[in-house]
Amino acid sequence: MRARDRAILRDLERFRCLSRDDVIKLHFSGVRDGVNAANRVLRRLRDRGEIEVITSQVPYVYAVKPSPIKRDSQKIPHYLEIVAVYHQMAQLRKPDVFVPEPKYGKGLPEPDIFAHWGKPLFIEVQRNQFTPSVWTDKFARYRTLYHRGDLLRESWQNKVAPVFPWLIILTDYRIPVPDGLPFLVFQSKTITDLISNKKPGTA
Repeated sequence: MRARDRAILRDLERFRCLSRDDVIKLHFSGVRDGVNAANRVLRRLRDRGEIEVITSQVPYVYAVKPSPIKRDSQKIPHYLEIVAVYHQMAQLRKPDVFVPEPKYGKGLPEPDIFAHWGKPLFIEVQRNQFTPSVWTDKFARYRTLYHRGDLLRESWQNKVAPVFPWLIILTDYRIPVPDGLPFLVFQSKTITDLISNKKPGTA
């Protein structure tokens, strides 16, 4: 298998799914006629049984085979939002680490993204409006993770001056942030907006 084929499969596993345009941005940005080149590679991977196509989305969405998501999954747009965040970050500087939906254990937060992008970040991609009680629970989980100190053992951690990731909330709605959180919270519609106007979110 070619190196680019393997890289595409790794990204499909990492992101759960990718649209054809995502594949082009990630793996064919420097290729002349990247659309046709990507189509040929994706067709070859599909014919070999390595990937499957979800035709309910336009452009088509691809996943490894067997797919970790159902073809009609309501989470497909959410996964594509996560990929969109990666693209926004990579346009400025490629993240050193980008992990969709990291798992920290029962009762702990379930961020949409952990990234190391100059500094460690937890990112919540929330395009739907949640009730205040949902956010109260989310902040409580992050506070629990902070006090447990589990992240002190992570490979990205600053051993001399340990840090807790900033919490970035990408949302179209204003989220009430509790006072006294032991970590910084930022709210913005997009990563690009965040960089241009970096102020901690407050209640």
